[in-house]
Amino acid sequence: KCRFSACAMTKKIKLRQAVLVEGKYDKIKLQQLIDAPIFTTGGFAIFSSSEKAALFRRIANENGLIILTDSDPAGFVIRNKLKGMLPKDKVIHLYAPALSGKEKRKKTPSKAGILGIEGLSAETLRHLFEKSGIAFDDNSDAEPSAARRLYTKADLYAAGLCGKNDSAAKRDAFCKDNELPSGMTSGALLEAVNLLGLTLPKTEIT
Repeated sequence: KCRFSACAMTKKIKLRQAVLVEGKYDKIKLQQLIDAPIFTTGGFAIFSSSEKAALFRRIANENGLIILTDSDPAGFVIRNKLKGMLPKDKVIHLYAPALSGKEKRKKTPSKAGILGIEGLSAETLRHLFEKSGIAFDDNSDAEPSAARRLYTKADLYAAGLCGKNDSAAKRDAFCKDNELPSGMTSGALLEAVNLLGLTLPKTEIT
């Protein structure tokens, strides 16, 4: 029976851990394939952001973190930086194959001429996660049994953290109170809140 049947290819891979990639296009690609919170380093921005580093350490310690960077020189520089700042026993490193090519959205190949995560096929990425043994299905005993309510964008809006003129300032205030990086988008904040089990402010009265 084919490992990559039509049914298998359409079902998202469920993960226990969060995933950390380099950029937003890598995140968009993986969101089509996996069921897990996905965060980005912002490329080399991770080097100068102590707040982001602290967030990723916190996520790794509480939930585990999978690192998946591009298999080019820049990707390995970022990966090695992360190795030095994250707890080794809480991190899983996945290494994508170094395939020559160019992403469709780019006019020219990267300096190394290697496809980034966003340029790899869904089948290649799916196989990468499946062969690692870190995926688990909905009936797995390893899945947390104590389910908690997950917040939605509607909850963020009700709390004044998105969709309003002062939402960005309120998000920053919430992040400061909860030791999260400032400047988080509403989407990134929602993922962090649900992953770390934080509590949103009480609903605003409008």
